[in-house]
Amino acid sequence: MTSPSPHPYASAPAPQPMSPADEKTWATVVHIGALFFSFLVPLIAFLVLKDRGPFVRAHTATALNFQLSLIIYAFVGVILSFVLVGVVVLLAIAVVDVVFSVIAAVKASRGEWYRYPLSIRFVS
Repeated sequence: MTSPSPHPYASAPAPQPMSPADEKTWATVVHIGALFFSFLVPLIAFLVLKDRGPFVRAHTATALNFQLSLIIYAFVGVILSFVLVGVVVLLAIAVVDVVFSVIAAVKASRGEWYRYPLSIRFVS
């Protein structure tokens, strides 16, 4: 008689916590990656790293929230571009994205907590 085989996912180990240095590194990478790939880097990082430490979870969530907020603001800017105001809004969004993402990356690399201004909270 053979015993029933356990479910293949039943023995999956719990995610190992990251060292503080690794958390800082990944948090910094997420903010810089968001500059080039919008919400994709923070989304993937949040899904993969959210259980690996509170610092990296907070930074990935805040970066994801900010990038999703910028998408909404850009959509409004596109609509407003029909009355020519939107072009200024879209340029401002681009500048705000670069400035605040760099600030967030610097804060993350120093091990400091950061929350983007003008950000709608979708995930926490």
